[in-house]
Amino acid sequence: MIRIFTTLALIFFALPVQATEAGWALLRGGGQVVLMRHAYALGTIEPPNFDIEKCNTQRNLSERGRNQARRLGSLIAARGAPVERVLSSRLCRALETARLAFGADAVEAFAPLDPPGEDETATAEALAATVEAVHGFSGSGNMIMVADLTVIKALTGRATREGEALIVAPDETGLVVLGRIVFN
Repeated sequence: MIRIFTTLALIFFALPVQATEAGWALLRGGGQVVLMRHAYALGTIEPPNFDIEKCNTQRNLSERGRNQARRLGSLIAARGAPVERVLSSRLCRALETARLAFGADAVEAFAPLDPPGEDETATAEALAATVEAVHGFSGSGNMIMVADLTVIKALTGRATREGEALIVAPDETGLVVLGRIVFN
């Protein structure tokens, strides 16, 4: 019984490390697109008066999240992963994550990365615009796209933790995940 538990524990804990190292290898070579979830924010749902234009109506980064965002940028730089372009949802927590990690001047607000609304047509158009941005990227560095969980799940079918990143590429059905980076 102990042997089974030990084996399962080794598999469970080794998989993120292997996934992370494979992801870093992809990023060091450049030319990749990274979907990154914003850093740690308190709470799980937006306040009832949510307004994408007003940070005081949104869940925002905690101090822990701000420190996490700074570490994300430092780790990417330390690992030699060139960053060419940074797009972010207009959510304040996503913008702040991107700005703390990569510098305010490097970040472009990209509305298609905003959380889906109730209008299904607008949501489908936003997701299509994001996939098109991935299709259109051909840089020698990497393009980072910072968003929230709902957008990442809608694009990839995968859940991520706050501050976690998925390396994605276009395919005939949308986006496919090539690698994962777990920063924490």
